[in-house]
Amino acid sequence: MSENEELNPSDNEETVATSPETNVEELAEVIAEFEKYRERLVNETMTAAQKAKLPPKAAMAKIEPELAKIDAGLDSLRAQLAALTTNN
Repeated sequence: MSENEELNPSDNEETVATSPETNVEELAEVIAEFEKYRERLVNETMTAAQKAKLPPKAAMAKIEPELAKIDAGLDSLRAQLAALTTNN
């Protein structure tokens, strides 16, 4: 490709099926990843708190805003998934 040619996003992407099943699968995968991330965040925070001899309540209070964002995102994704699965 020469310097003056534009690179379009579709130039480097394979054709991806956009069927509802694919979207449902992808959405379910994203939800699972967010759930794993949330669990890992809590576990790592609690482990660090134990090592630092901090009370569990104090450690959880520090990550509560982040957990609230994750939970809100999960609720939204689950609602999208429910909408997709009821439409099929």
